[in-house]
Amino acid sequence: MALPVASADDRQLIQRTTRHLVDSYSPKGNRTGWLMIASIFIESWDLYSIAFILVFLQEQYHPSSFLLGLASAGTQAGAVVGALLGGWLSDRVGRRAVFIATMVTFIIVGASQAFVPNMLVLAALRFVLGVPLGMDISNGYTYIMESLPASKREVMGNRWQFMFAVGEVIAIAVVTVLLWSGIGHEYLWRIILGLSALPAIVLFVMRMKLPETVVWLVARGRFREAKQVAADTYGDPLDMLPDSDVDVPRPRLRSFLKAIRKDETRWRGSVFGWLSGLAQGGEFATFAFYLPILLVLLGVSGVKSGNLITLALYVLAAISGWVGPAILHRIGQRRLSLWGFSMVVVALIMAAIGIFTDTLVLVPIAAAIMLWGHYWDAENCMTISSMVAPPQYRGTASGFAYIFVKVPAFFSILVFPTLFDAIGKGAATLLVLIFPLIGIFAATFVLPKNIDGYRGDHEYADEQVAVGVSG
Repeated sequence: MALPVASADDRQLIQRTTRHLVDSYSPKGNRTGWLMIASIFIESWDLYSIAFILVFLQEQYHPSSFLLGLASAGTQAGAVVGALLGGWLSDRVGRRAVFIATMVTFIIVGASQAFVPNMLVLAALRFVLGVPLGMDISNGYTYIMESLPASKREVMGNRWQFMFAVGEVIAIAVVTVLLWSGIGHEYLWRIILGLSALPAIVLFVMRMKLPETVVWLVARGRFREAKQVAADTYGDPLDMLPDSDVDVPRPRLRSFLKAIRKDETRWRGSVFGWLSGLAQGGEFATFAFYLPILLVLLGVSGVKSGNLITLALYVLAAISGWVGPAILHRIGQRRLSLWGFSMVVVALIMAAIGIFTDTLVLVPIAAAIMLWGHYWDAENCMTISSMVAPPQYRGTASGFAYIFVKVPAFFSILVFPTLFDAIGKGAATLLVLIFPLIGIFAATFVLPKNIDGYRGDHEYADEQVAVGVSG
């Protein structure tokens, strides 16, 4: 039997309920947020563990610089596809269905990396692996924004860089232990890549009992299920909702940009997120991503000692990733970005000077400064883009923002080895300065002053009437 189409009164009810949920505390919201942030660990392992085994791939297959970059960047390219696809599906079919599908794909494709016969197959497989990685990020941010109150969700969203650093620390530690154990290099890289399936299995089991978000159920007019889930997760039966469902027309993808342009804060916050994502993705995927192999090529260290140096640097990055969200309410999103990007500028200039003058001791010092700054400036691009989005487009907005992180990351990882060869390591390092300078511009001139504690969800129903129906 067909459901009645949502009336104007139903839409006003959805508005009131959404406002109520945004300002409500869910006892299980913090756990849900951490479960979503935890998936960053898997992405970090899959995206960046390959940076620590590139020397072994070179040793075994002797690939060209282009093919080496393609294998390294393949996951980033797949994440571009997955980010937009996952965001759209999250809005269309629900948050829970998407995260289950991504976890299953993670496990299968991640484990398959251990059995590839050559570099070309590895590059193709890593592209496929990137699709669920991108889908999970866009979907995870919708869970965070819809499971935590406005006072808590931006802090949790900013913690993703902490989890990235933890993934990188664990990856380096495992590589180093396996190196010291005497395992052959031809097996070591297979173990490292294939191991990504293990944390994915653990996280899949832990996530299985997570329900759909109440905000999405309300937005879709599924009031009966929303009342049941809210009673369990919020301890609130949402008595304002009826015990019957209504049919709310699905939001149209082509109306996404129109929806966010209706409000200046929402629009400028989104544009900042895109520019900041481009800046942080580009700066990391060049100098920082290739840091392990750069230390070896410059003669700063050998493979084992280089891993120890890199391990120490990412422990520092993890501390930075934890400190940033902890002080967010005191310094605000704008200063967090400005301070982070400014540190990256100083660090890149220092590294270039060290390379040009053969003062190689400056390189790891510059890397330490750069990583601390990067793990601050990278924290809020996804958070702000997801936070300011209309709830009916939140998945799409999160996925769209992640594209701006992954496109520059893909091209940077792909071409940076070639730049090394073409213009030299020092000049290539200076070229990276364009990215943090873009970030400084975005934080100074684009990011709205009233972005901290943004509660734009309150205008949800009016926009749904204007955009979701008449589109």
